[in-house]
Amino acid sequence: MLDGVSLDQLRTFVAAAEEGNFTAAGRRLRRAQSVVSQTLANLEGQIGVKLFDRSGRVPTLTDQGHALLGSARAVAKEVDLFKARARGMAAELETELSLVVDSMFPVAVLGPAVAAFHVQFPSMPLRLDLETWDAVADPVLERRCAIGILASLSPAPPQFSLERLLTVRGIKVVSPQHPLATQRAPIPTAVLAENIQLMHGDRSSVRTARLGLLSQRMWHLRDLAAMHHFLRAGVGFGMLPLHLVQADLTSGALVGIHVEDDPREGTAIGMSAAYLTNKPPGRAGRWFIDRLKEEAAAPPVNEAAAVPRANRNPVLQQARVESSHGRAVPTRSISTGG
Repeated sequence: MLDGVSLDQLRTFVAAAEEGNFTAAGRRLRRAQSVVSQTLANLEGQIGVKLFDRSGRVPTLTDQGHALLGSARAVAKEVDLFKARARGMAAELETELSLVVDSMFPVAVLGPAVAAFHVQFPSMPLRLDLETWDAVADPVLERRCAIGILASLSPAPPQFSLERLLTVRGIKVVSPQHPLATQRAPIPTAVLAENIQLMHGDRSSVRTARLGLLSQRMWHLRDLAAMHHFLRAGVGFGMLPLHLVQADLTSGALVGIHVEDDPREGTAIGMSAAYLTNKPPGRAGRWFIDRLKEEAAAPPVNEAAAVPRANRNPVLQQARVESSHGRAVPTRSISTGG
């Protein structure tokens, strides 16, 4: 009976365990809940093991189900990788390449890769969308985009394969005219709560909890450039990628603030290329990911300048931060830099 266990049954088992119920698993697998339930019942009958306890309102994994889940995942993953490699060997050139990119990804890396793509594949349309963090995964899951560039603070769906590209450093900044600019570091969260906090994204985003809600006076801005302008104008405090504000920090148009419990070097945000494991990129997509890796590894044209500290704050120890090309470069840590 064990020889009759199918890959479809294992995928259904994994989906039901990860989604938490048979209805959600059916939506993920695009099949009816009754089909999911019957498939799992057949699997349990074939292997002679009860995988789910159905006595409650929602089926839950049994101890045996927990023990077998890892093996089922591994089998499904290995088959997906086998099919992906075979498909890649036989792949023809895509008719177009569609990308969705997190807006915090450095344009200094993305731009040259796009320009090189047009030279390498002059007749192929390239479609590119910029989205905020949590909105990047859906177009890939729904197969509207072949590749997504995801930030690590957004959880990656289990259907994705990820390839790390670079690390962006996010730091909290304010205008030098803002009252927080004169605060001695580290700034207590109680002081921040009295000020407007700017957050990149919409209210439905999960990253507010991940990055920390520090003030009830929260503004959600989907436009990163608008957030940048508001901060330069002295409206509130917020976190922006270092590569975006490096020139402002050097000129003094913005200063970093260091909040208690924040890492001195800022928030590390990993950026990865993501695609469906069972639908890997073709020749053009593979070329583009590899080119992004090359651009990310290349040294920047100009070394990042030392970041000036805000007035009346002591000089902190030297720190290393990630540049816009994802390469660690030395900069002077600022007493208010977060």
